[in-house]
Amino acid sequence: MKSINIALIQHSFKKNKQDTINCTIDLIKKASGNGADLVCLQELHTTEYFCQSENVEFFKYAESFDNDIEYFSKIAKDNKIVLVSSLFEKRAKGLYHNTSVVFDKDGRVAGKYRKMHIPDDPGFYEKFYFTIGDNEFKPIDTSLGKLGVLICWDQWYPEAARLMTLGGAEILIYPTAIGFDRTDSKEEQQRQLEAWIGVQRGHAIANGVFVAAINRVGFESFGDDGIIFWGNSFIFGPQGELIAKAGDKEDEIVQMTLDMDRISQVRNIWPFLRDRRIEFYNNIMKRYID
Repeated sequence: MKSINIALIQHSFKKNKQDTINCTIDLIKKASGNGADLVCLQELHTTEYFCQSENVEFFKYAESFDNDIEYFSKIAKDNKIVLVSSLFEKRAKGLYHNTSVVFDKDGRVAGKYRKMHIPDDPGFYEKFYFTIGDNEFKPIDTSLGKLGVLICWDQWYPEAARLMTLGGAEILIYPTAIGFDRTDSKEEQQRQLEAWIGVQRGHAIANGVFVAAINRVGFESFGDDGIIFWGNSFIFGPQGELIAKAGDKEDEIVQMTLDMDRISQVRNIWPFLRDRRIEFYNNIMKRYID
């Protein structure tokens, strides 16, 4: 049986970058000590979610991108894990990306994924900071197999999940920063949470893969506004079965061993990839079919 012990690290922002990183490393070491092969971190895990406002001062965070790569490379090597990070990348002057860097167990960079779908909504002003990625939707090869790494807003798009699957990904991984607007009703907040969980469960079922989402927790505020990050990090199996899920308030490690043979077993009885009518899908390339 091929198996992967996966750990999702969910936590709040700890008031500054160094304390937040220290918390992350403590949780990584704990997960590694419990046998994790693959550790996945939440979106922009070294800092606060600064996209709540449009402020050029935050571009300074991206200046540490190369140093952050060096640092987390050592963490992956020291803990003998494949590590999925989420960092603010300065690619050139005035050109920035929301980038997941994946490190293999020997510390080498196995690959990068630059976020492709960029939101621009109240409290989520990401288009101000991030350029659309140009890496297409290609899985990253690691010693554990191919990982389909996507980021947050990507999780709403079935096309991205499908293309990663067609490229051979067996696990779709979504570093995430999503939460509630405090002014929304409890009913609306619940609808949003269930939609977020539901669409990703659908990716698992439609593609016959494992899906893991890693979301932050805690309230982060800029002035009078703020976001209550709703946590609920989870792992779904290839039939949409819930394997594990975190709560909505606390720092947690969601850790489970995945039986990767389940993918073949499920696809043999539900051969969705076999029955795709690719000759009739040309219109998917259009923005809208008028």
